[in-house]
Amino acid sequence: MDSTQAEVISRCARCSTTLRKTAYEVREPSGGRVLRCLRCSLLYAPMLRRSGVVALIVGTILTTINQGNIIAGGDFPASLYWKIPLTYCVPFCVATTGALLNARAREEVEMGKADR
Repeated sequence: MDSTQAEVISRCARCSTTLRKTAYEVREPSGGRVLRCLRCSLLYAPMLRRSGVVALIVGTILTTINQGNIIAGGDFPASLYWKIPLTYCVPFCVATTGALLNARAREEVEMGKADR
């Protein structure tokens, strides 16, 4: 591998930050895959949309299970003002973390050891 290829691999495709230990593989609209840093991976719109959909579905189910009888009864205590948003945040964080862990690209050195 020449020095030009090494530089392309070692930089984030979005912000050009040097990728030190961990990079995340992201699919481009063109069908190719590029490496991004953690910050740029967290801002990847398709992943955020998927996590948002998961949060809406799972958060609604959990809110219905946990607080449905209180809401259906007409009560809305002050504690629900923080419990319900938190119920939606948890599946969003879980879906985002799962996507990032799945997109993690191994370092070239580790891949070389695995091949032996």
